[in-house]
Amino acid sequence: MTCKPLIGLNADYRAAARSTPAFSYIAAGYFQSILSAGGIPVIVPPMDDPDSIHTILDQLNGFLLIGGADLDPRNDGFMLHPSVRPLDPIRETSDRLLMADIAERRMPLLGIGTGMQLLNVQQGGNLFLDIKEDLPSAVPHLDPQDPSHRHTLNVESDSLIGRVYGDGEIRVSSRHHMAIDEVAPGFRVTARCPDGVVEAIESEMMDWFALGTQFHPECNAASALDVRIFEEFVDGVREHAAQDLRLVA
Repeated sequence: MTCKPLIGLNADYRAAARSTPAFSYIAAGYFQSILSAGGIPVIVPPMDDPDSIHTILDQLNGFLLIGGADLDPRNDGFMLHPSVRPLDPIRETSDRLLMADIAERRMPLLGIGTGMQLLNVQQGGNLFLDIKEDLPSAVPHLDPQDPSHRHTLNVESDSLIGRVYGDGEIRVSSRHHMAIDEVAPGFRVTARCPDGVVEAIESEMMDWFALGTQFHPECNAASALDVRIFEEFVDGVREHAAQDLRLVA
């Protein structure tokens, strides 16, 4: 496949307030990173109609699930922790419909932040609801005063993340208080913070190119190496689309 692949990106949602209407939005770093990596970003606003979501996914070659606020643990059978600041229900409903359809069709997927957490829980894993409480010895993973807060990363060399970063000290942008506890079946951890917190997962399934990062390679503080995650993802999407074309032929 020589043409640029179409990569869907979900969008956030903010409800109407007294002085502003409801609106949907997305941080520019996500679609700019896809553009820079050679893909064409297609923004998908929140929708609660499975048929509409199915139709738009039919037109796409891959998908990027963006970060944002917290998944509501009550949707996965857990109690609401005081530290949780849930996504707007309109966005979360749409994200879960998207994730279910993406998984069923084995569409190439990159999940970032909340997107990785949703990938993990939808596939059967679960989450720590608050790192400070559940993992008290962990280093800070969120600094409200510094949106560019970074910490070091240990990667598995035999992985996409390992291919991106190679050897040497790695520092990535971190802004989360929830984290993966049990990893979903069919996935493996390919990067951790030195304190043990999971920072990247990748599919081990032969029929699904899917990965997630808890850190944020799209943010303003991202390095040239961080950007390579998007290049690897777009290359994987392009290869998957080429395989589909060969099967059709």
